[in-house]
Amino acid sequence: MNKIKQNNFKIVAITGAEASAQAMRQINPEVIAAYPITPQTPIIMKYAQFVADGVVDTELVPVESEHSAQSVVVGASAAGVRAMTATSSAGLALMGEILGVASGLRLPIVMNVVNRAISAPINIHCDHSDSMGTRDHGWIQIYCESAQEAYEYTLIAVRLAESKGVSLPVMIMQDGFITSHGVENVKLYSDSIVKKFLGKYHPKHSLLDTEHPVTVGPLVLPDYLFEIKRQQQEAIAIAKKNFLLIGKEFSKISGQVYNYFEKYRMNDAQAVIVTMSSTVGTVKQTVDNLRKQGKKVGLLKIKMFRPFPYMEVARVLKNIKIIGVLDRSFSFGAYPPLVSEIRNALFNLPNKQPIVQSYVFGIGGRDIKIEQISKVFQDLLAKKYNQKIKYIGLRN
Repeated sequence: MNKIKQNNFKIVAITGAEASAQAMRQINPEVIAAYPITPQTPIIMKYAQFVADGVVDTELVPVESEHSAQSVVVGASAAGVRAMTATSSAGLALMGEILGVASGLRLPIVMNVVNRAISAPINIHCDHSDSMGTRDHGWIQIYCESAQEAYEYTLIAVRLAESKGVSLPVMIMQDGFITSHGVENVKLYSDSIVKKFLGKYHPKHSLLDTEHPVTVGPLVLPDYLFEIKRQQQEAIAIAKKNFLLIGKEFSKISGQVYNYFEKYRMNDAQAVIVTMSSTVGTVKQTVDNLRKQGKKVGLLKIKMFRPFPYMEVARVLKNIKIIGVLDRSFSFGAYPPLVSEIRNALFNLPNKQPIVQSYVFGIGGRDIKIEQISKVFQDLLAKKYNQKIKYIGLRN
């Protein structure tokens, strides 16, 4: 781990929502458009305060819906400026039509998503049904365990979205209420250092560049759409490579490591849980508790979900005997999203594949406890496995 100077940062006690707002303040995008929705609202409320106080020069556009918010930032980004938004749940669903526009037009928009259940019935608490419902809309997706990660990955996302060969939008996820409203110590790096890291945005194309006119959003029939979508596929593959390069650069500021995932006590593990976001902290504590009892258990925390790091995940899991994958969302009529990708990653292993057990937990914000995760590990170690999805904390 790199050493960083004390005067290069300050530690403040803030929520995950404010951590995202602080990253946005340092980015100081030319345009932000957003519509309030619980539990995302505090991000834009805090940023509106920055605008009112003259801390930033952003044009903050209040709109009548999330569909309009995404439309505004699409227009701003196409005009050649940095543009951002934030949303949750039904707001993200309402943006659905425009999400594909943003990625299809290759616009480097960054959006903070505070995960919340999709209705109906109405629920304002956390699960991943909103962002998982948009996983194939062409956006890069990164899931954060903590407020610190929400802050840092928002900054990294700007560079990644704008990086050479990519030019794609990015979603940064944090768990609703658990992360967004929970207060924790966050290390904020100095404005000057962050500004230097971000650099200035130089768009390849701009609607306002009249000397080099371009057509944006034309009608494309069967003659060319296939090729355009293949270009998107190649761009998101480049994003996977650029993510590591940009992470190495940011590590010189933070002293941390930025990878597609985090391995926790996996070296000699016989049973491993794979999961994402805030639940990781509870799993880590459970791993520590069981390690003290001599149980060989570990954790793999997935951070980058799109593009998914198939080969890298297969390498770290190939020698694990049994794996439990914890999803915080359904994929109705199929295995849940994360376990499906883990199975895909392991499918082409030359030797015998690890056993993979699917679990669903935490739907609608239901708590998951150390005792429940301990039971998962006990079942995995005892090889209690079946092809069905198991549910954690579900009433009979």
